[in-house]
Amino acid sequence: MAGFFFIVLFTISFADAQSKYPETIAALQIGYRNEMQAHFNYMAYAYKAKAENYPNMSHLFVSFAASEFIHARNFKRILFDLGVEAKELPKSEVKVSSTKANLKDGIDFEIADIDQRYPQLLERMKPEGHEAAIRFMTYAWETEKQHRDILQKMQSGTGIFFGQLAKRIEETSLQYFVCLECGSTYIELPRSIFPICKVSISQFKEVEGIK
Repeated sequence: MAGFFFIVLFTISFADAQSKYPETIAALQIGYRNEMQAHFNYMAYAYKAKAENYPNMSHLFVSFAASEFIHARNFKRILFDLGVEAKELPKSEVKVSSTKANLKDGIDFEIADIDQRYPQLLERMKPEGHEAAIRFMTYAWETEKQHRDILQKMQSGTGIFFGQLAKRIEETSLQYFVCLECGSTYIELPRSIFPICKVSISQFKEVEGIK
């Protein structure tokens, strides 16, 4: 009997949460699917770059894929806490072109996230005041800005990415680190805390490239 009442109480609690946070749940579902798609995109780009003999660019794409997965994991965890199952993406093929084209597609995707998707999702969520959901959605938004900036620096001012710029990138030994809390991506670690989520550097993970 005690177990029965325990289940009933949790069912009521989940129902209350879902009725209290409908826009937050809808935004988290969109964010989850968006981040998982970005994860799949970047992994496909990484394998393409590796095949085209651009291991450093491949490594960068893998680090972005890891970051997007952390965002998706955070959204899925909050949905679970609200008693909601995250809606998985339908299986679909990722559009993969040359690494040069994939780089541009990555920039376009990040810009859409920064300028459109995340501001709109946060606008939906904020009136309901779910602190954790707003916090992790903001983390994801700030991290997408990092991704855009890194990609644009690699592409900036040239139009000759597969000439001198590609040579420079591939001749440079780089490490990539991702924060396990917020998904921030770094080439060099901050000295003490991560600027976005303020956790210590003990939360970082070095990302390995495709072997």
